[in-house]
Amino acid sequence: MLLYVLLGFSAGLPFYMFSTVLSARLSDHGVALTIIGFFAWVQLLPTFKFLWAPLLDRYDVPGFARFWGKRRGWIMLSQLGIFTSMLAMTVTASDSNLAITALFAVLLAFWTTTLEVAADAWRIELAPTPEEQGPIAASNLWGYRTAMVAAGSGALLIADMPALSWPGAYLAIAVAAFLPFPILCAMRPDPALSSVRHPARGGGRWVALGTGLVASVLILGVATLVTAAVGWAILSGASGIGFDQNTDVKPLVFTVAMAPFLLMAAALPKIIKARPDSPLRSSAAIGPYVDFFWRYGFMAIAVLGFVSVYRMGDVLALNLSKPMILGLGYTKSEIGRADGVVALAASIIGVGLGGWMVTRWRWGVTLTIGAFFAALGNFGFVWLAHMPRGEVTLYIATALDQFGNGMAGAVFVVYLSMLVNPRYPGAQYAFLSGFAFLLSRLLSGAAGKVVTDLDAAGYNGFDMFFLASGVISIAALAFLPFLARTRPRPDDRPEAAA
Repeated sequence: MLLYVLLGFSAGLPFYMFSTVLSARLSDHGVALTIIGFFAWVQLLPTFKFLWAPLLDRYDVPGFARFWGKRRGWIMLSQLGIFTSMLAMTVTASDSNLAITALFAVLLAFWTTTLEVAADAWRIELAPTPEEQGPIAASNLWGYRTAMVAAGSGALLIADMPALSWPGAYLAIAVAAFLPFPILCAMRPDPALSSVRHPARGGGRWVALGTGLVASVLILGVATLVTAAVGWAILSGASGIGFDQNTDVKPLVFTVAMAPFLLMAAALPKIIKARPDSPLRSSAAIGPYVDFFWRYGFMAIAVLGFVSVYRMGDVLALNLSKPMILGLGYTKSEIGRADGVVALAASIIGVGLGGWMVTRWRWGVTLTIGAFFAALGNFGFVWLAHMPRGEVTLYIATALDQFGNGMAGAVFVVYLSMLVNPRYPGAQYAFLSGFAFLLSRLLSGAAGKVVTDLDAAGYNGFDMFFLASGVISIAALAFLPFLARTRPRPDDRPEAAA
C-alpha cells in the first residue's frame, strides 16, 4: 500500500509538470498565449493510451523483467523515462527553443501514461478481489491527490526563489517522482520466473539491474529519436503550409473534433443491425466498443456528445488559469500557496459531497448540481480579475474552482460507470473516460488563440473565455431530457440470456 501511495505520487507529479505548471512557466517566459494554448495538445497523449497499452502485456523490458517480472519491469523503465524527461526539461528550462520544450513535454507525457498503465495492470494482478483491491486503489489515489499539492504548489514556490527558479523546480519534482525506483530495486524477485528459481539462467539482482539499465538507455534513446523525428515532420509540415501562432486554428480543430461523431453516424446503421455472431460484435479487439453502440443505437451519439461537453469547462480552464492569474500580478509563491492546502482541501470536500449525492439522489439531479458548481468555479476566475489584488481573494477563487471540479468529477465518474455493459466494464469505461476528454483537450489547443482574438477585437479575452467555459458546463444539461429516456437494448446473445 505504501508503494502504491508512492506510485500514485510519482504519476501525479509529472502530469502537472507538463500541463498546468508548464503553462505557468511558458507564461513567465513571455511565450505568446496562442503558443501556450498549443501546448495543451500534449495532454491528448493519455487519451490515446489504449494504442500502446497492449505492448505492455505482450513484451518484457530486458533485464528488469528477468528478476522483477513484467509489470515491475515496465514501471521501472517508465520511472527512468519520467526522470530523464524532467532532467531534460530542467536543462532547457529557459524555453529558448520551444520545439525542444515540446519534445521533452511529449516524452514526459508518454512515460507518465505508460507508468499508469503498468501500475494499474500490476495492481489488478496483485489484488484480484474487491476486498484486496479497495485499499490499494485508495492508496494510489491518495498519492495522486498529494502530488497535486507537491507539483501545483511546491513547484511554483521553488520557481519563485531567484537562486533556483524553474530549473530548481523541475529538478526537485524529478527527484521526488523517482522515489519508487530504488524501492522497486530492493524488492523481492518475482517467484514465478525461471531465472529466479535457476539463477544461472538469468543472473541475480545486480546483473538484472545492470542489464535493465543498459536496455533502458537504448529504449529511451530510440523513443527520443522517434518522437523527435515525428515532431520534426509535424512541425515541418505545419510550417510548410504556413501554420504559425497567427494561424486561425479554430476551423481545423472543430473539423477534427467533429470527425468522430460523423464516423459514428456513418457506422451506426450497420452496427445496429449486427447479429450476435457478427464479427463486429464477437471480435475480441473491437467487440467491447461495438457493443456500446449496438446497445444505445443512435442515442450513443447524444450520450457521447454529453460526456464530451460536461467536463469541458474544467479542462479549458486548466491550461489558461495560471497565465491569467500571473497576468493579474500575483506571484508564483502566492499561487503556490493557493494551490497547496486550500486547493487540496476544497477538492477533497467536493469529491466527498459528490460521492454522497450519488448515493441519495437520481443521477439527473446530481449531474445538474455538479455542472452548476463546476461553472461557478470558472466564473470565480472572472470575479478574481475584477477584485482588488489580495491573497485571500485568490484563495477563494481557487477553492471555488477545486470544489466544483471535485464535485462534478465524482458525479461524472459514477455516471460513466452506469453506461457500461457489465460484460465489458474495463474496456468500455476506458473508452468512455478517454472520449470524454478528447474534444475538450482538442479545443484547449485553440484556447490561447481565442483569448488573443477576443483581446484584438476590443473585448477582455480572459473574461469572455472563462464566462464561456462556465456556460458550456451548464449547457451540457440540455442533453439531460433526451438522455433521461435513453435505455440500452438488452443483450441478445445466448450466454447473456442464460
